[in-house]
This record gives sequence, structure tokens and C-alpha cells, in this order.
Amino acid sequence: MTTSILESLNRPYILNLLETLLRTPSPSGYCMTIMKLVREETEKLGYAFEMTPKGNGIITVPGQAGVGADGEGTLGLSAHVDTLGAMVRAIKPSGTLRFTPIGGYAMQTVEGEYCLVHMRNGETVEGTVLSTKPSVHVYPDAREWKREEANMEIRLDESVKSKEDVEKLGISVGDFISWDPRTKLLPNGWIKSRHLDDKASVAALFGVLEWLKREGKTPRRTVKLILSTYEEVGHGASYIPPDITELIAVDMGALGDDLSATERDVSICAKDSSGPYDYGMTSRLIELAKREGIPYAVDIYPQYGSDASAALRGGSNIRAALIGPGVHASHGMERTHADAVAGTAALLLAYLLEA
Repeated sequence: MTTSILESLNRPYILNLLETLLRTPSPSGYCMTIMKLVREETEKLGYAFEMTPKGNGIITVPGQAGVGADGEGTLGLSAHVDTLGAMVRAIKPSGTLRFTPIGGYAMQTVEGEYCLVHMRNGETVEGTVLSTKPSVHVYPDAREWKREEANMEIRLDESVKSKEDVEKLGISVGDFISWDPRTKLLPNGWIKSRHLDDKASVAALFGVLEWLKREGKTPRRTVKLILSTYEEVGHGASYIPPDITELIAVDMGALGDDLSATERDVSICAKDSSGPYDYGMTSRLIELAKREGIPYAVDIYPQYGSDASAALRGGSNIRAALIGPGVHASHGMERTHADAVAGTAALLLAYLLEA
């Protein structure tokens, strides 16, 4: 009996790497550590890794000899390592920090969260995100106080009582702030953590690379994996290598309202805020998911954009599609399942072995 791609994936490898990625701080613009991590992992697998001037990573997987000469070009797969976070906007006279968001999230999703302030000397200071009226015992309107940027602050876990005390620690305006991911991988396959958008997809891409290396398989045509570092602020893959003619953005699938995907499905997005994705590519992904027995759903995301959206806005002359593991409560306390991450890797492998 032939083993399917889905069954032959190395799930422990994918999930162990995912946990490492989730625990590595990487708000947009502060991705040096995580890019070093993915570079080292790529080199362990024996693939070429290069960095763009902007800081994106490109991993090249050579295709079969002679394929692509008829103008098919290179297949691109993209996922982003950057996450939501914040930056120090001001140091208040009281010794707390005002922060400015990195990425789009509702303020109530970070209230009460632990965080790290990353100083430019390489050190970190711990803190907690709070409303400026954090206690119902003190402020009669604490419950109604609007959770917006001006009404939020970070309480530092240091003995500071003034702006000068904070500055002595080495904290400055412009320092990056990362949220505690609170990562938990449960024995039953459920994965809950901040930043599954989009580190679950990055882990799936490395599951693809590990499978190709272990099975000794070569994709039909050359594949370039793009690991972007500014997706959450809108311009992650605005530049892609010019030889790419097809790009599959691999990003989390949104769940809820009138959407049909679940946390155990691969979400195939037919249209997002940037418009419809390529009809032929989307149709082929649906056919392959059916053929490989991969649970999937087709959905439309009106409040969503991807690395493919950025590439198209940047002028890339490409066909584009979007898939990814279903993730509940996106840009909040997110959750997915190992089945969705593995299914995403399996669908990508099915596509690149034939595309």
C-alpha cells in the first residue's frame, strides 16, 4: 500500500521547529534573530539561503534539469516570520511606557499580556501591558475605559518611578516590544499561541524542505521559498525574484462568521481584500486537496491581505494563490491544529511535484 504525502510528513520535526519559531521574538522590523535561526535550519537541510537588502530570506530548491525552458518560470512559496508587536513611543513621567502598535490588532487582545522590551544594547526588560486605569478598586470607570493606544501603557518589572529611572535602564524611544507568545502544544494535536500567523506556515514550509531532502525528491521546476519580515505592516513580499511566475502565499486561514474552514483544515482563499486569486492555480489546489485526501475549505477574506497581495501591488507579473492552516482568533490568542499545519505542507508538496 502506497503511503500518501500527508502520512509521510515528519510531524515531530514540523512541530518542534514550530515551537522554536513561536518562542523566538520577531515583531516586524526586528527579525534578525529568527532569520539567523531559519538560515541555520536551511543550511542543515542542505539548501541555498540568501538575504535580500530588506532582510527577507530566499531559499532555492533546484528543479529537474531542462524544466522551465519553455517559459514556465520559477514557483514561489512565501510565508512571513514577522509578527505583531509594538515599539516604545514615549517614556512617561511615572516610569511607565506608552507604546505604538506594530501590525493591526485590537488593544483588548494585548491587555494583561507579559512582554519584553528589546533595548538596542541587546538586553531586555520585562513588563506587562495594562490600561491606564487598571484596577476596578481604584477607578470607577475602569470597565468602560476605552482600550485604545492613548489609554494603554506598559508597567516595567523594575524599580522605576520616573522617566529618568527608565532611561538609566537603557530603554529609549524606538525600542521594540514583543509579546509573550504563551505557546502550548497539546498531546491531542491542538496548538495555541500568539503568532501562529504566520509561524505555523513557516513550519509547514520547512516540513516541505525536510520531506524533499529525506525522500530524495526534486520538484518539477525550481522553487524559491520567500521568508518575509514586514508582512504584518503591508510590504513583506513587495519584491520577489523576477524569475518567479507563480507565487503561493502561505498564510493563516481566518475562521468565523460565514467562513467554512476549521482549525483542522487547509484554507484555500479564492479572494481577499486585494481581489480574486488566480483561477487556474486555485482550481488546481482544490483538485490536489481532493486527490490527496487533505481536509480543506475554500473561503473569501474581505479584511485580509497577503504576501501575494504585496507582490502584485509591487508590480510583479505573476499568477498568485493563497493557502494556509486554519487559525482561530487571528491577531489575538490564536489556535490551530497539527492536522492543518501538516495538511498545508502536504498540499504544497503535491503542487510543486507536478506544477
